[in-house]
Amino acid sequence: MEAFPIPADTYKLGFIGAGKMAESIARGVVRSGILPASRIITAAHSNPLRREAFESFGVRVLSKNDDVLRLPTAVWYRVVEESDVIVFSVKPQVAKDAVSKLKPLLSKKKLLVSVAAGIKLKDLEEWAGSSRFIRVMPNTLRLHFLSLIVMSLGGTATEEDGKLIAKLFGSVGKIWQADEKYFDAVTGLSGSGPAYIYLAIEALADGGVAAGLPRELALGLASQTVLGAASMAAKTGKHPGQLKDDVTSPGGTTIAGIHELEKGGLRGLLMNAVVAAAKRGRELS
Repeated sequence: MEAFPIPADTYKLGFIGAGKMAESIARGVVRSGILPASRIITAAHSNPLRREAFESFGVRVLSKNDDVLRLPTAVWYRVVEESDVIVFSVKPQVAKDAVSKLKPLLSKKKLLVSVAAGIKLKDLEEWAGSSRFIRVMPNTLRLHFLSLIVMSLGGTATEEDGKLIAKLFGSVGKIWQADEKYFDAVTGLSGSGPAYIYLAIEALADGGVAAGLPRELALGLASQTVLGAASMAAKTGKHPGQLKDDVTSPGGTTIAGIHELEKGGLRGLLMNAVVAAAKRGRELS
């Protein structure tokens, strides 16, 4: 396969779609110093707030008035023409239209990245023709630069392409590479998982209130407890069962609480939630 290496020191990054997902990725890239804002470009057709958001940290934003054809697609052409790496950050229902309309410009010299949920690599590659595609799936924590990101390389993407995208998206969180066949399960766990944890935080806070704590204090303690426990699991690499045992004294308060959770089937419920979300992800894709 012929290689088309991206120029490491001079490449430009373009976004098709200027929503909050694209903004958070661009902000992370600039904030981390991986790319200067001057080498990032996007287009905002009609929403002045989106233009202001990107321009606030130095990213160049085209509008339809920047192009003589005055069509949204024409502005997208400009973004593609001026970029080496193009991120398709569009809604799934418009992904096919966006990629197909830009197909004449999507040569193998362009590295394409999709963050459109549920759109498979085989479809992206078919719509784009001979282009190099990488599929990336961040979760909703991306806005606070704590995202969990999984990527899968298309058939013509190279190992060097993967390293470049890992570095770019690593600026907004921790990134893993995995076969695309796991993406529905990833969606069920890390994509939908934050909602499960928010429910747990709310329930813990409610328990604190029931035990006599003021609401604000209970919510703060619940949130920080979850944050601390997650940080400990991530940093130590210990099995969560071991960490649980480390804070569970014989006949103490913690084992009394765990006993209640086990009687209620907490583990089974969380497992079922992940499996149900993964199943729904397969149905939607």
